[in-house]
Amino acid sequence: MGLFGVKCYTVIVEYVFLSAGPAATAALGKKIGKNLGAGTILALVGELGSGKTLFSRAICAGLDVPSRQVNSPTFVLVNEYRGRLPVFHLDLYRIAGEADGVELGIADYLRRAALGVMIIEWAGKILSLLPAGVLKIELEVVSTRQRRIVISSADDRYKNVFLELGRS
Repeated sequence: MGLFGVKCYTVIVEYVFLSAGPAATAALGKKIGKNLGAGTILALVGELGSGKTLFSRAICAGLDVPSRQVNSPTFVLVNEYRGRLPVFHLDLYRIAGEADGVELGIADYLRRAALGVMIIEWAGKILSLLPAGVLKIELEVVSTRQRRIVISSADDRYKNVFLELGRS
């Protein structure tokens, strides 16, 4: 029970997409990118080879970032791109967990995300450090070409993203 005996609920909106191949995954990512605004944090979760970097590139394409600029930042951890909005692309593959995320200065990057869009690959390693209002994207390998993509959030700011996805 919440304040004054009122029940409080968190509504999580979820969209599930079964991708038939890389082109379908990229089209979904680009559609999402076109509908993002400043302050967006995308938490990409999935095993190695599930398509996180492909999806990140597609989101960047939707944000008008030239594709030649977008690289997986595995070795440098963070890349910044200029498009319709600034994009901060983090790849946390090489960190062990939350302590490394704190040492990396994830809090500083989260503050900068207010100016643009932050895409975090391997976000599962630091989920507890992220604010509640992230757009979580889980990529699961179904077969060699197929991916199951689950997009979820409890934040109203992504209403337009979910509405657009519902039109597919």
